[in-house]
Amino acid sequence: MKLLETRVYRGPSLYGYRPVIRLTVDLEELEQYPSDKIPGFVDRLLADIPSLDEHGCSYGHQGGFVKRLREGTWFGHIAEHVAIEFQCLAGTPVTYGKTRGAGREGVYHIIYSFEEERVGKRAGDLALRYLRSILPVGFADRLAPAPNLKEEVDELARLAERVALGPSTRSLVEEAKRRGIPTLRLNEHSLVQLGWGVHQKRIQATITSQTSHIGVEIAQDKQLTASLLERAGLPVPKQERADTADEAVEIAERFGYPVVVKPMDLSHGRGVALNLRDPQSVRDAWEKANDLSNYVIVETFQDGYDHRVLVVNGEVIAVSQRVPGHVVGDGKHTIIELVDKVNQDPRRGVGHEKVLTRIEIDDQASRLLKLAGYTTATVLKAGEVFALRATGNLSTGGTAVDKTDVIHPDNIDIATRAAKVVGLDIAGIDLICNDISKSVREHGGAIVEVNAAPGFRMHLAPTEGTPRNVAAPVVDMLFPQGVPARIPTAAITGTNGKTTTSRMVAHILKMSGKRVGLTTTDGIYIDGERVLKGDMTGPWSARVVLMDPSVEAAVLETARGGILREGLGWDRCDVGCVLNVSGDHLGLAGIETVEDLAYVKQLVVEVVRENGTSVLNADDPLVVKMADKAEGKIMYFSRSPSNPVVRTHVKQGGRAAVIEQGVNGDMLTIYDGDRHIPVTWTHLIPATLEGRAKFNVENALAAAAVAYSMGLTLEQIRHGLRTFTTSFFQAPGRCNVFDEHPFRVIVDYGHNPAAMERMAELVKSLRKKRAIGVLQAAGDRRDVDIREIGRTAAPAFDILITKEDDSRRGRPVGEVANLLAQGAREGGLAEENLIFLTDEPDAVQRALKMAEPEDLVVIFADDVVRTWKQVIYFGKKRPQVESEIDS
Repeated sequence: MKLLETRVYRGPSLYGYRPVIRLTVDLEELEQYPSDKIPGFVDRLLADIPSLDEHGCSYGHQGGFVKRLREGTWFGHIAEHVAIEFQCLAGTPVTYGKTRGAGREGVYHIIYSFEEERVGKRAGDLALRYLRSILPVGFADRLAPAPNLKEEVDELARLAERVALGPSTRSLVEEAKRRGIPTLRLNEHSLVQLGWGVHQKRIQATITSQTSHIGVEIAQDKQLTASLLERAGLPVPKQERADTADEAVEIAERFGYPVVVKPMDLSHGRGVALNLRDPQSVRDAWEKANDLSNYVIVETFQDGYDHRVLVVNGEVIAVSQRVPGHVVGDGKHTIIELVDKVNQDPRRGVGHEKVLTRIEIDDQASRLLKLAGYTTATVLKAGEVFALRATGNLSTGGTAVDKTDVIHPDNIDIATRAAKVVGLDIAGIDLICNDISKSVREHGGAIVEVNAAPGFRMHLAPTEGTPRNVAAPVVDMLFPQGVPARIPTAAITGTNGKTTTSRMVAHILKMSGKRVGLTTTDGIYIDGERVLKGDMTGPWSARVVLMDPSVEAAVLETARGGILREGLGWDRCDVGCVLNVSGDHLGLAGIETVEDLAYVKQLVVEVVRENGTSVLNADDPLVVKMADKAEGKIMYFSRSPSNPVVRTHVKQGGRAAVIEQGVNGDMLTIYDGDRHIPVTWTHLIPATLEGRAKFNVENALAAAAVAYSMGLTLEQIRHGLRTFTTSFFQAPGRCNVFDEHPFRVIVDYGHNPAAMERMAELVKSLRKKRAIGVLQAAGDRRDVDIREIGRTAAPAFDILITKEDDSRRGRPVGEVANLLAQGAREGGLAEENLIFLTDEPDAVQRALKMAEPEDLVVIFADDVVRTWKQVIYFGKKRPQVESEIDS
């Protein structure tokens, strides 16, 4: 069994709408051996991983996968389930998976979901190594020795602990997702973006983008916090800073024992020593605290139970009584044995892996044992409770009891005032008192700390009592009712016209006053300025735009390649648009037919939001079929109002954009149920070259439909279309016209037969004398497609110059140009009108030199910028300084 490829799909993909990993494996000889044909294999597998019995598989009930194993199933399917189970055992539970043939005998795609990418990838690797290792002797794939599953799964759990979101951050992310708020993780820790563009908020654990920096600084300075609370009349213990151990003893004796010694600026109970009753204990505690912090505090000890009061946006949301990690004696077992028994609780894990944390015998536990005259070998009396921690922090093994429903109103007031005094939107108030249901003002008690970034775990999953959804009030605070989290987002795909249509929509939005983020094949644009150069039509580029805090609307050109490589870079869009589907990139990445290609592009309309719109080309049968899978409302566009799909749709109250022919020209018109809305004459749209560029008429139709679906007004759409041009500076490589020579030049990036067919139609309508073409095709296209470009071009041109891209993509020099020439001959072009060159600048120069007045030269360019400069500087001296063209 050989691993051929690993791909990670972080957003919606052809394999589902959740993040998945795809392992492509060649089973080799194992293709002939389903699980029931390998002696002892199933029994060994289930003995090693008994929890596989919980998998329902296709039977849908517990034990279903085991039944499949006994009946006989293939190794790809088994690896899928094992990779899923390893993640579950590591504390990142997932359930989704499927295994499908990859188009070759014995080769399979193993697809399974993940919560954490690194954990998911390592689980897949471990699954394959483990399965190879338990094959019987004689199999070529057998590995020896077998991996130590316990050690490797424990290491996987430690990895999950390092990279997984903690329970607090995870609760906020999950609450946001429940509300349809998009989330983006911004680092490997807990920095997360909620929402998109200008509406985004950020969280880091339970610090939010609204949290006051001064408030956090105050909370980290325990001495300053106590001073401010005391000035506000709130109950706090007496405390002073001790710069030496001797000074700590002097303060303790002045205050009177017992006292507390703690670092001034740490959290999670680190370095805190409670109930110190003699000078030596104070000295020892000061030394340990000083090792952790530059400043150490001594304060009076407040007797009572430790309560954490969570305040969000000025309101008490939850209250928890925290109990230090402890063991209860039974008169038989030693303390260390009791700790082991407590740690066997399935709710306990490493760090924040589970709702409780394992208890460890560390320095603090050892100090408490020593103070009590005990060791880890001591056998406690039956019923004796012994605390192995001085504080009740869950991160050190403590437990929590929910007390939200019984807190006294006075204590609510004390906690909310404390949060306001420190200046925190989210605060954890540590209140020590004997009974939280009684007023601290009357029965005593004190605030010992105010915490920024308080943990939510004790409230989300208390050991006893009612779990509290404390994430909901935080999300309410960040996104109050009526405040959006998303920016208007349109995703546009298709074989041809994606870039022009995307640019049109972005221009309409910009003219309406929006600051637009745009991804295209030539770069990322923010408010019309290119910020990154290159092909930016994949998921990474989409995330760049959606992360930008200045962007008010996003237009995302979405290409086939990015979908196949990584899926989409967003979860849902407001408008998804499919322009057309025709043969291009066939034979690559498993896409063999136009139907395969349509299936890929369909994903864009599958992820439209419930109240969004799918814009579909009613003139393309493959696109029309997508209506069955498209989400949101459907809006069609068509060059003919008599298109039967459009007519039926409009009669049923649907929307459509069409071209209506009239005496004065063609009118771009929108139908919205009973409404008939003329938008603009097509000859008034500059990109259509007075209506002759039919492909840009279609692009304008699609752009108008997208803009209308995004809620733009008729006047905004009309103004945007009438001010959009296909100049080099507004749409480089998209039908750029240069008229300053005696002949006309068009530079275009068309690179497939469908694009050539549309350009040929334009050439026939524009030519006055000769038409000279410079052809190109990408080397990774099929021979038949390259020849078809030449065949389609031949009837429209008098002279064709075939040339090649700078990158031939593995083909020998001259092969692409020869294929183009073959196609042109098949299309009827005479040999004497064919010129064979390989270098693009040479081919462009040849065309320009042979052009005569009123000729039309059409150059299909690879390097658009270089070609455009060659055109505009033809016959002139180039300037020495860099121009805007180069930027």
